[in-house]
Amino acid sequence: MTPLARAIQAVLFVAEKPVSRGELVKITGSTPRAVEAALGELGAVAEDTGLRLAHEGDDWQLITAPEYASYVAAYLGADRLRLSSAALETLAVVAYKQPATRAEVEAIRGVNCDQTFYTLMQRRLIEERGRREAPGRPILYGTTWEFLECFGLTSLDELPRVLTLPETGEAGLRPVEAAGPTRPEQL
Repeated sequence: MTPLARAIQAVLFVAEKPVSRGELVKITGSTPRAVEAALGELGAVAEDTGLRLAHEGDDWQLITAPEYASYVAAYLGADRLRLSSAALETLAVVAYKQPATRAEVEAIRGVNCDQTFYTLMQRRLIEERGRREAPGRPILYGTTWEFLECFGLTSLDELPRVLTLPETGEAGLRPVEAAGPTRPEQL
């Protein structure tokens, strides 16, 4: 690994939150192109370890490899994450529609989602992402890094594609191809 990739690895290892590419450029004094190359190198090296390099947009973070989650959970004494069908449905709508308001999610699901939103926020799978510029300025929600880790994703681009329903043109939430765990008991 190059010295720059090792330096970025060290920063990401101690970072308490995702670090933007711009911050990495500033911290290392390197060019954006060099940081991008080092991130690519670090991601390739991490594939052979118990870690993964994850990104969402311009933010980067080292996470534990999903295939070793049971070992990490055993060490931490954590129980496996269990979500109800309602929570999984709500989480899927937020993941694909984000940023989404609670009203938008409820319109798609056809039921009140207050308790489900509370549960998903308590488990740090969704978070507030600002407010919509609309009457009442409803809160916008999106998924979190914990969501990516829980489902074994390194970015939202890895979400399974969805079908478009011909009669409405709306996206259906049936996965076309599976990526990662697909049943709650696999989480």
